[in-house]
Amino acid sequence: MNADALRRTLDTGEAHYFGRSRQEMWRKGATSGLVQTVVESRSDDDQDAIWLRVDVGGAGASCHLGYRSCFYRTIPTAEQAGHALTFNENGKAFDPVATYGDVPNPTRL
Repeated sequence: MNADALRRTLDTGEAHYFGRSRQEMWRKGATSGLVQTVVESRSDDDQDAIWLRVDVGGAGASCHLGYRSCFYRTIPTAEQAGHALTFNENGKAFDPVATYGDVPNPTRL
């Protein structure tokens, strides 16, 4: 999230982001209907990070791959170095193809 996205988020009460892969501002849910309505926002002590608590519309999921959250994988710690990422979610909350159609997916798995 950049400064403009934060300003739009606070002004509208809906999460806006700046996507580095697309180099553009976007409102979560504009295409999918999975709007993130801000319930609470916080800043860290030196005000360079923001934390949002949101209610998610539609299927209640946020990840454009269909998972409930984009944080669906665990990174191995030092003892597990070299192991694959571990999936934390048992399945997808919605079908991303039905929701987004043929919109290019910037995610690299």
